[in-house]
Amino acid sequence: METAYINSPLGITKIVGDENGISEITVANAGDNAVSDIIATELQEAVSQLKDYFLGKRTDFDFKLNPKGTDFQQRVWKGLLEIPFGKTMSYLELSKKLGDVKAIRAVASANGKNPLWIVVPCHRVIGTDGSLTGYAGGLWRKKWLLDHENPLKQQSLF
Repeated sequence: METAYINSPLGITKIVGDENGISEITVANAGDNAVSDIIATELQEAVSQLKDYFLGKRTDFDFKLNPKGTDFQQRVWKGLLEIPFGKTMSYLELSKKLGDVKAIRAVASANGKNPLWIVVPCHRVIGTDGSLTGYAGGLWRKKWLLDHENPLKQQSLF
């Protein structure tokens, strides 16, 4: 497994993967890790696409993913990939989409264990009432990501 650290507007982003795909993307506060001077070949496409995302030049990702998780977690993460850029979905809606409204807590738990920050867009899942509920990276990061992805910026009337 190769590891790289890059700067992002939300902190230092850690990317882990190999020839089978990217298995982990996480964020930490600046200063937790040094930014990588050399990026392994297996990680270069992911690094490039993440940088483009933060620059507002990319709305989706097409590098190979290889997250580790249970079959249920994999199903939830696949469901997250279907939430379009700039859109949100509630935990209840996601549970219904996955075929079991009673699994809402399990869906929320799998969402929280998503190992591929931003790329598998767990930040697009919100409370039924529209609130920004739980986010491993901190609610301020979730708000930043949703604002970054919102194609219709609210403008002042005056």
